[in-house]
Amino acid sequence: MKLGIVQMRCGPDPDGNLDHACAMVRDAAAQGAKVICLPELFRSQYFCQVEDHKYFKLAEEIPGPSTAALGQIAKECGVVIIASLFERRAAGLYHNTAAILDADGTLMGKYRKMHIPDDPLFYEKFYFTPGDLGFLAWKTAHAPIGVCVCWDQWYPEAARLTALRGAQILFYPTAIGWHPGEKEQYGERQHDAWETIQRSHAIANGCYVAVANRVGHEAPDGGPGLDFWGQSFIVGPDGAVLARAGIEEETVLIAEVDLNLLDVQRTHWPFLRDRRVDAYEGIGERMID
Repeated sequence: MKLGIVQMRCGPDPDGNLDHACAMVRDAAAQGAKVICLPELFRSQYFCQVEDHKYFKLAEEIPGPSTAALGQIAKECGVVIIASLFERRAAGLYHNTAAILDADGTLMGKYRKMHIPDDPLFYEKFYFTPGDLGFLAWKTAHAPIGVCVCWDQWYPEAARLTALRGAQILFYPTAIGWHPGEKEQYGERQHDAWETIQRSHAIANGCYVAVANRVGHEAPDGGPGLDFWGQSFIVGPDGAVLARAGIEEETVLIAEVDLNLLDVQRTHWPFLRDRRVDAYEGIGERMID
């Protein structure tokens, strides 16, 4: 089976971004991808660089116009699509949400981002309520998958719980880039840490990991902006990189995966077998003094 990752630039026109995303999804399907993931909040430029109430107008209900458009493509092409959207749940209540569209076009479920960052140029706590659906997995038409979103990718607990619920492929829609004041000094190490932590999730859980990032410089309010570092990738259950996109170019990234290998991997590296579930009581504490 082939996985597809869409690495794209996002402009100021939401409808234009949706049309562009649909075209890239069709491209991925034409190349044989059966499960296709879009980057985080692909319908707009990354507005969380500032705190401004005007950006709540970008939010939409789920199901809504984006899931309708992508659901039609999913049905036509027989593919599963993961679409990261700005969800308007109710007046004053918004989430950073990934919609999972099955190969028949139906909205199979959604995941609401659990870990919400608040850093310079990543002011997400202003916009998003933390997720309340927990960590989930879905038996789609093509594979059992799980989805977390961007900042979630730094937390091994999130990957573990998603895998324990049956996910054989972990998808991470992402919008991550370099702060212009940090890129020269810290940029290489920041990217290396980002890739390393996610490759470790694949190893620790014996599953595939697929990460979809955006590319390009975005400064929607005329500030310093962010340089999104692209480099979307797909890794196997041993952590080996199967495919990686470049830093600047838009890419439809395709990698072939074999889910039968997961049993071999987990049998030879039996991390799930040897977990000491009787000894992890403190994991639910903020700190153990």
